[in-house]
Amino acid sequence: MNNRPILGITMGDPSGIGPEIILKALFEKQVYDDSKPVIIGDHKVINKALKLLNNDSFSINVVGNVDACLFEYGTIDVFHLELVDMEKFTIGEVSSMSGNAAFQCVKTAIELALQNKIDATITAPLNKESLNLAGFKYSGHTEIYAELTKTSDYSMMLAEGNLKVVHVSTHVSLRQACDLVKRERVLAVIELAYNACRDLGIKSPKIAVAGLNPHAGENGLFGTEEINEIMPAISDAKAKGLDASGPYPPDTIFPKAVGGFYDIVVAMYHDQGHIPLKVLGFQYDQEKQNWKAVNGINVTLGLPIIRSSVDHGTAFEIAWKQIANQSSMLQAIDYGIKLAKIRIARSQNED
Repeated sequence: MNNRPILGITMGDPSGIGPEIILKALFEKQVYDDSKPVIIGDHKVINKALKLLNNDSFSINVVGNVDACLFEYGTIDVFHLELVDMEKFTIGEVSSMSGNAAFQCVKTAIELALQNKIDATITAPLNKESLNLAGFKYSGHTEIYAELTKTSDYSMMLAEGNLKVVHVSTHVSLRQACDLVKRERVLAVIELAYNACRDLGIKSPKIAVAGLNPHAGENGLFGTEEINEIMPAISDAKAKGLDASGPYPPDTIFPKAVGGFYDIVVAMYHDQGHIPLKVLGFQYDQEKQNWKAVNGINVTLGLPIIRSSVDHGTAFEIAWKQIANQSSMLQAIDYGIKLAKIRIARSQNED
């Protein structure tokens, strides 16, 4: 129990499903057996969510610093930030107040991690429109983390089961994404993919690189990015001793990765990587009209701190209705624990 890493779990956009899925995850005793979780958010919102879920066996411990946390199953530690006026609080709607709350929680989590007060950060979903309405012009968590940690080389990794995907670009237009497929960037992402696999305990990662164009360009018939940018980057990676191969046609590379041919896939843009992972992890029960599984996690690579997240949005349409699925949050917590323990062990060995 003494080697449990401290996890700072951000509340996310309070108007969405974040508070509910966090609490549902913390109702699982295994989370406390493996870690020391503390919610970073407004205790008024968390208390309202706890009442909604009607779990009388849990209570809230409001703290102003991490040292005051109890980290005991049955007690929800909340690092309180005064952010939400409950009289003006709205559920399931875009709101500048909720956007500001989500940002301040993330900012505080990053600061605590940089100060070594917590070992990993776990993020609940935020709403990009609310975030921007509050005056924070970011396209998502990844960009917030990169700027506040002063990180230049970073990337998003998604994971579900055997499938792990890291992206050359994410929150940009498709037209801009094509322009960002450059030799230097592709090589940097291959290296981030390698390091991520090593951090997860994979000793000799096999890295597959997707092409940008249909059929990976078909030797220049459908585009030349593979020839001019991607293949040289793969050669550079091989010269550094990395087991990288490709570029492979995007429509065949992902089934092979799911089957265990590769440890991780380098995707060229947002949807190329997101679609196969969410087809794998998101399962809708048409008969029951609900999601029976919402699996998959998001890790930001290249940061000086650990950030693991759910791989879904705020789901305003089902917010505060007691039906949100916490499986992705549990997976994000599990990844955060795993990465934190490996990082802590390495630090101790270096000492």
